[in-house]
Amino acid sequence: MKDGSLSGLSEAEAKEFHSIFMTSFLLFTAVAVVAHILAWMWRPWLPGPGGYKTTAVDSIQHVASVALSYLT
Repeated sequence: MKDGSLSGLSEAEAKEFHSIFMTSFLLFTAVAVVAHILAWMWRPWLPGPGGYKTTAVDSIQHVASVALSYLT
């Protein structure tokens, strides 16, 4: 153990490791949040009153109506 550190790292090494760890953690968290948002947009985890049984035509009509509401 040097300088009373349990990890054996110096103060500068510990700060560098912490900086890399925090950057990696925040990047991973951001990617996970974006992935969860995209998954929710694709198929919500809580189904609506009709459940998950929608046809392709219903999905296309829903996407078209949402897109048109943003354009008008």
